[in-house]
Amino acid sequence: MKKVFVLMLLTLITNSNIVFAAWSSEKGNSKPMEKIVQTAGRDQLGEFAPEFAHYNDDILFGENWNNQNIDIKTRSIVTVVALISQGITDTSLKYHLQNAKNHGVTKEEAAAIITNTAFYAGWPKAWAAFNLAKEVWNGEEINVSNEKDKYASTIMFPIGIPNDAYAQYFIGQSYIAPISTTQVKMYNVTFEPRCRNNWHIHKAKEGGGQMLIAIGGRGYYQEWGKAPIVMNPGDVVNIPANVKHWHGAAPDSWFSHIAVEIDGVETENVWQEAVSDEEYNKLK
Repeated sequence: MKKVFVLMLLTLITNSNIVFAAWSSEKGNSKPMEKIVQTAGRDQLGEFAPEFAHYNDDILFGENWNNQNIDIKTRSIVTVVALISQGITDTSLKYHLQNAKNHGVTKEEAAAIITNTAFYAGWPKAWAAFNLAKEVWNGEEINVSNEKDKYASTIMFPIGIPNDAYAQYFIGQSYIAPISTTQVKMYNVTFEPRCRNNWHIHKAKEGGGQMLIAIGGRGYYQEWGKAPIVMNPGDVVNIPANVKHWHGAAPDSWFSHIAVEIDGVETENVWQEAVSDEEYNKLK
């Protein structure tokens, strides 16, 4: 009953900010297509170049990537080919290779795409692209992406994109999806098994803090000097400002929670040491 109430409450709060699905048509049959939501521009350049951030997040990804005249897999392939042709083989190409993989491009298809591009764009560019593609598709035999898809089908909110901006503060792979970025800021944070964030403090002179609402899998929350708390779907944790804590997934389970940022005065998130394997391995 508690789980149903929390999910109904979230739906009412976020209203139109929740992205369930856009609809596209392929060969006359309608199918759900998850809306692309991007915040990298504002996250990384919001203060330095707000206009560029707007074009990146709202126009390039918000409008262009959600255009349904071509399917998302085709758009991913076109983007990869364009970047390789320009000789762009940095993290942006790796991001779009991962995006292509996420939208159905197989290892064999990726190899054929890069090989074909090599004849037109140049052999050195293809070599550089293959080095990144091997990283993206490495370990495909263990079918990690399918495990992610299986888990994603069990929760009502999108998993989102790899949480690269904060990867240095996490052990393991996490993902983030904005649910609401106005009024009440809310993000779905998903942890792969054994993934957890570092000890950290939400500092504030007044107000502040954070609320966690578990929506999938099983995880943990722990305050400094206290025993860990198990979090299952429907559980809510209120984190006061200036309290040292961490949260993450159980060793044998994915875990997702909605993180609600609480407004305050002079707020700051201070990251501290990692949760050691010795500490973590004590969890059941």
